[in-house]
Amino acid sequence: MALTLVIIKAILEIAALALIGQFLVGIFAWGRRGENVIYKLFQVIASPFTRLVRLVTPKFVVDQHIPLATFLLLGFAWLFVLFELRATCVANPAQRSCPPLEQTIPTAPR
Repeated sequence: MALTLVIIKAILEIAALALIGQFLVGIFAWGRRGENVIYKLFQVIASPFTRLVRLVTPKFVVDQHIPLATFLLLGFAWLFVLFELRATCVANPAQRSCPPLEQTIPTAPR
């Protein structure tokens, strides 16, 4: 279970970082961002998540706000997965994905 949560967390992190990268490249190459290869790469990486958010949001939400909504939803999903991962590792610390988290999990004083 912990391995699945770690994989999901990594996918969420990659998508969020792609959105941040797309935003930063868009700022520096505003007029020509559609021609920028790096911008297009970030757009391809983040597009499954932005399409999903576009499907679940109402039609009155402007398309320009969809990347921000996607980033916020990815952030909330990342936090949820992080807390679930911690709970899973506290319940069963012998899982393979839990040793890196061992130092961050407080133990009861003896």
